[in-house]
Amino acid sequence: MSPVLPRERLIVSIAGLLEGVRHVAVGASSPIPAAGAMLLRALAERDGRPRVRISILGSRENNFFTNGSVELFDCAGQGRIDAFFLGGGQIDGEANINLVGTGDYPATPVRWPGSFGSSYLYFVVPRVILFREEHSPRVFVEKVDFVSAPGTSEAGTYRSGGPHALLTSLALFAFDKDRRRFRLTSVHPGHTLEEVIAATGFAFDHDGQAAETPDPDADILALLRGRVLGELAETYPEFARGLASELAGPNAQVA
Repeated sequence: MSPVLPRERLIVSIAGLLEGVRHVAVGASSPIPAAGAMLLRALAERDGRPRVRISILGSRENNFFTNGSVELFDCAGQGRIDAFFLGGGQIDGEANINLVGTGDYPATPVRWPGSFGSSYLYFVVPRVILFREEHSPRVFVEKVDFVSAPGTSEAGTYRSGGPHALLTSLALFAFDKDRRRFRLTSVHPGHTLEEVIAATGFAFDHDGQAAETPDPDADILALLRGRVLGELAETYPEFARGLASELAGPNAQVA
């Protein structure tokens, strides 16, 4: 069997972060989170565990909403979505995210798509996983230039949702809501704690010796490369083809 690809490791890590949830919602441009949710569903069915529902905006096969994001927000507000994914052009050490742009708002020299419903979902979805493949000081900053969605709230603010973890191409972090800080959980194979520290613009807690993110076992990898990759192609055909091409090798051609 081919060695584990970096993106496969991210997908398996996401499935682990979703353990125990019953309904996962995924945005329209999130193939890796979607694959992680599909892997969780496949594992639950294999092991006879409760069914996992996945709602992917833009998907025909994995979306029971008929009115797009309107129903997503309604469902989240009713407490019927257990997990969601957020990213950001900037993310800081208190799990604040910036989806608007860099610099002093509104004179932002670099503009991004905008906050949309990120703050609302951050407040009402119990398990929000922050995901960003790029791990660099320009993304992970000491303080975001604009707060699209706050990671924590002041005492007395009703909030049923918030950050659960942060996953990047280098490492996995858990978020401590009481201390308002990230704590390093593991570093992916091929990378080091020193590399993670250098690439992160905010301070985070760690033990001085990072655990290594484990590789999935052969059964999980086979499920990911078979069933999950096939299901993923319905909504994210280019991503699925690209991953299949990587698995096949540099000289292979994937239809």
